[in-house]
This record gives sequence, structure tokens and C-alpha cells, in this order.
Amino acid sequence: MRINVTSVFVDDQDKALQFYTDVLGFQKKRDMPVGDGEFKWLTVISPEDPGGVELLLEPNDNEAAKTYQQAIYEQGIPAISFVVDDIWAEYERMKNRNVNFIVEPTDSGPVTFAIFDDTCGNLIQLSQAR
Repeated sequence: MRINVTSVFVDDQDKALQFYTDVLGFQKKRDMPVGDGEFKWLTVISPEDPGGVELLLEPNDNEAAKTYQQAIYEQGIPAISFVVDDIWAEYERMKNRNVNFIVEPTDSGPVTFAIFDDTCGNLIQLSQAR
């Protein structure tokens, strides 16, 4: 058994696609209409692992999803975590793209982590293992 797709709720799929591709550097993998066409099965992948796990940019068009997304955001809990090889280089690259970091890179024992706002209703954690 392996993980094929995981998801993060987003408040606007088109805005999320732009942020996750243009700012974070992921690549669009799937973009298919779902149901009446208002929403899409929209996934991105890491260019470093094109056959790896897909991240579904899932619309939060559900009161339970909106409540959950807002609650963890307000509590400062990241919705998902991404691993990077050089957190300081990634932090600088993203700061230059006007990404709002809630937590700057912070040493926490075996990992260094940072948390940023994805502009789509989520906090996202970056981490680098020592």
C-alpha cells in the first residue's frame, strides 16, 4: 500500500494553482472538471518526483471543510508540511516572491522548520532534517 494523492482545502482553485505552481514551484498534473463543472480534480506534483504523491487542491465548498480549515488556521496549525533540502535558501527565494512567513526558519532539534501562508486559507510548514 502507498499514498497516491493527499489533499489540502483551498478557497479558490485557480488562485491556489497559481500559487502552488508559480510561487512554490510545483507542476500541474491533473485538471479535470468534476460534477457540474464548477470544481475540478486539480492536482500538482513535485518536479523532483513527477511519479510521486499528487497534492489535490480541493475546494472547501463544504461548511465542515471551511470550519476545519479556518479553525486550524486560527490556531496556527499547518494544514500540510513540505520537506526541502535547504530551508534558508527556500525561505529567501519565497520571501523574494512576497510569501508571508508566520514563523521564520526555527531550529527545533532534529529539524528546522518555517510556516507560511499559502494565500488560499492555509498555513504550510516547510521542514529540513538535520
